[in-house]
Amino acid sequence: MHPNALLDLTTELLRSVLKLDAPADGLVSQFFRKHRDLGTRERHTLAETTYSVLRQRQLFLHLAALGKFGGQTSPLERRLAILAWQGNEAFLRGALSPLEQTWLAEVNQIDRNALPDKLRHNLPDWLANPLREQLGDEFWPLVDELSKPAPLDLRVNVMKGKREEVQRTLAEAGIEALPTPHSPWGLRIHGKPALSKLPVFTGGGIEVQDEGSQLLALITDAKRGEMVVDFCAGAGGKTLALGASMRNTGRLYAFDTSGHRLEALKPRLARSGLSNVHPAQIAHERDDRVKRLAGKIDRVLVDAPCSGLGTLRRNPDLKWRQSPKALEELQAKQTAILASAARLLKPGGRLVYATCSLLQVENERVADAFTEAHAAEFEPVPALTALETARVDNPALLVAGPYLRLWPHQHHTDGFFAAIWQKR
Repeated sequence: MHPNALLDLTTELLRSVLKLDAPADGLVSQFFRKHRDLGTRERHTLAETTYSVLRQRQLFLHLAALGKFGGQTSPLERRLAILAWQGNEAFLRGALSPLEQTWLAEVNQIDRNALPDKLRHNLPDWLANPLREQLGDEFWPLVDELSKPAPLDLRVNVMKGKREEVQRTLAEAGIEALPTPHSPWGLRIHGKPALSKLPVFTGGGIEVQDEGSQLLALITDAKRGEMVVDFCAGAGGKTLALGASMRNTGRLYAFDTSGHRLEALKPRLARSGLSNVHPAQIAHERDDRVKRLAGKIDRVLVDAPCSGLGTLRRNPDLKWRQSPKALEELQAKQTAILASAARLLKPGGRLVYATCSLLQVENERVADAFTEAHAAEFEPVPALTALETARVDNPALLVAGPYLRLWPHQHHTDGFFAAIWQKR
């Protein structure tokens, strides 16, 4: 494809994504379905340039207006694409007019480290301020990590093979995969190799799943023959991990209010070889299907609806599409869901509350409030104890006080939080 044609397509995609009225990953997929003639490298350049703009939107908007020619060079979205370009630089130069080349050279002379903090961290104030207060000197390392793409983590299906065997199989396919630092099920790949047609994938030997998500399943500690509920199952990544850890015995309910997300579980479930999983759409957390199981369940995992801000490396548009008002609404929903899920447990049962959020308002505050409100019924379980029981490597690195706390810059996972209780 001619350089200018590819730059034009990138500009078109950015114009759609920067409206911020829909998830970026869905818009990118929709764009690729519209342009099926694009090759792998072209798709990579389009997608990564778009995500680069979303990660550093405030900085690039500022730079796009600078230089001798400023906004006179070309449309805004085209200038943003030029600034964020993630393809071959020589290829890009072939698409630029003399005016654009002069502008870009001027802008590249600017010392970005001397710019105001707001342009360096590229976070809205409502997100940056609590993170700076919480992290102190660790704030800027987090910012640096959030500006990078996430690695690709895989979970080995222990029902179908061992991690070492899968690692060798991937190596034979030319894919280097290293064991994850903490999860005994995980392998980490840098880059985005094509996995979907490999026999180890189509046969259910591996699933794409962040190491942090694997750790949530591990601390739930689902055992053979138990009754287990994944209360907010979504597309079922943790459901499948729980089912495998139960060795395909017992009964595992996958509840979710979205039938669409549960539909996405079906092909993954078929590949996994599990027969103990029972997906069920519920209307809300007080659904009759939930009430009928009250007091009967051994383990409940509540991976609650949340802001998703722990996934900013993968979904950088979230920081521009979320808001303080949305956080307030989410906290109320999280509190209600956790209280309803807790009613499912029988004495001695384990309750896990988890989010993929970085913010205390969705994490510690919800967990602390539950502990205070249910002190007579539920005893907190230290995350370190649960991690040690699950034989997770280096568990002390994963906890903050009584809770599991994962940070992208420290653990190279998505940002996750988890609190654990036992029913008295």
